[in-house]
Amino acid sequence: MFAMGDGVFEGLLQGVWALMLAGPVLVAGVAATVFVVRRRALSGGASGSERSDQLFWDLFLGSAVAVPALLIPTLISPWTGLFLGGAGVAAGIAAYRGTPKYLARRAARSDHRALESAHLAAQARHDELIARWRRYELDPACSIDYPALTDVRLPETSALIKAMRAADQLRSDPHQEYPDAVTRLAASLAAAERAAGVPAEQA
Repeated sequence: MFAMGDGVFEGLLQGVWALMLAGPVLVAGVAATVFVVRRRALSGGASGSERSDQLFWDLFLGSAVAVPALLIPTLISPWTGLFLGGAGVAAGIAAYRGTPKYLARRAARSDHRALESAHLAAQARHDELIARWRRYELDPACSIDYPALTDVRLPETSALIKAMRAADQLRSDPHQEYPDAVTRLAASLAAAERAAGVPAEQA
């Protein structure tokens, strides 16, 4: 009787060890495989034959990890294999459902970083344009030579002032319209300079 109890305990202990060792490998392998396959399906881009090849190799590599992680513990203890099979199915379902959300969050972070980068570049360009315009306002020689650039009665100068105000209003927070506003400011400044007769090499 004690020998039978020892055998049951030993089998249970082996099953627990197999579960602890193979469980993370199986769950990670299944989740990674489902994630890769789902990501390729959502992204598209490849032709039909290329997608088939990619799907084959993704499933092959995933199976090379997951199948041994399931079969070996099952040979040691059937109940362990049953538990691992359920864990693998749960990991696959979770990865399938979670992949679109993860990809959407990653795309949002990437878009945010790109927007911040564009905003910083627009701020630098904005500063250059304002410094360029202030020459005509603060430098006495430029004010005398090109008075039209401070005369808001002229349509080009009026448009320039409006473009400056629009860019200033959007400067404080990262916003998609801000780089466009700075681009319009650059165009307005160039148009006002042309109208005022500023040589291209001095603009």
